[in-house]
Amino acid sequence: MQLWKFIHYLESNPYLTALAIGIASLLAAVLVNALITKVLMRLTSKTRTDLDDRIISTLHKPLFISVVLAGTAYAIRRLNPSKELLMVADTVLLTSIVLLWSAAGIRIGKLILQILSQKAGENRFVQPRTLPLFEIALKILIVGLAIYGVLLVWRVDISAWLASAGILGIAVGFAAKDTLANLFSGVFILADGPYKIGDYIVLESGERGMVTDIGIRSSRILTRDDVQIIIPNAVMANTKIINESGGRHIKERIRANVGVAYGSDIDKVRVVLLDVAKHSEYLSNDPEPIVRFREFGDSSLNFQLLGWISEPALRGRALDELNSAIYKRFAEERIEIPFPQRDVHIKSGPDRGSIYLNGAKTPSA
Repeated sequence: MQLWKFIHYLESNPYLTALAIGIASLLAAVLVNALITKVLMRLTSKTRTDLDDRIISTLHKPLFISVVLAGTAYAIRRLNPSKELLMVADTVLLTSIVLLWSAAGIRIGKLILQILSQKAGENRFVQPRTLPLFEIALKILIVGLAIYGVLLVWRVDISAWLASAGILGIAVGFAAKDTLANLFSGVFILADGPYKIGDYIVLESGERGMVTDIGIRSSRILTRDDVQIIIPNAVMANTKIINESGGRHIKERIRANVGVAYGSDIDKVRVVLLDVAKHSEYLSNDPEPIVRFREFGDSSLNFQLLGWISEPALRGRALDELNSAIYKRFAEERIEIPFPQRDVHIKSGPDRGSIYLNGAKTPSA
């Protein structure tokens, strides 16, 4: 009976009622916090990933404050304030909730992006290098939505602002179309990954070098002459690129071309070429070098010595070593390397003084 009298007394006194609601909301917030800590955290601790643990840990503070703010809003209504005061109070509380959950959304989004970047092998879109880009995009998106939500809470008409922003965006787009093209191309290059830092690439225009930087606006390659080439990403996205390091492994196969005279012992040529490859400093034994008899040339039998080098940067040195060794060994083994030559025949007769050059008559000087 005394309890009912106390409850009736509380209901008759709005200030005590508001205070009781505030205390009750605080206790409810503590209970919600305990529920997350004791129950949900135990359940998530049994999963393979720690993403859910970190997300729930991030939700502690916003959930606690949201329950308290909801109780505060209800307590204010029990005080029977004026319509204007109630509207201001609701607006402030809703603004606080929007900002609170926007901050939580940014933290949770960053956690998810970090987990995705750590699994770059499974997900090529979000990688450690592209992580800052996606984090910035996430912040811009959530902050934009938060501003939009706050303006709606404060009953601000944003239609004129949106129209002005659209016109301004079109003007900026036309003025900075090249910059935007490079920006979007940089995003696609980072996401698609046609090449990465450290790869040796050959451009359609013929430049070859190692990729030293992939930026939002441009990419940079360092040639073997130690010259840095800066190429806009819009150009890189629309040109053919040969990635010498983009295969199953970083090894690269090189070809040393050599021709021998007709009448040479081709079996001996094979043995000599393979012996040169065996003693090479740069060629790998796995896969083993091979020799191919490619074609019957105009004045030579054309062979190729094919071998693998450990990285594309060694191609120049490896070919220099192979060509030098082949020339010396062929000289030792008396294997002739032919070269183009012309036969000049001088005939006497009715056309005395004419010179026949490979069958074509020309007047003598």
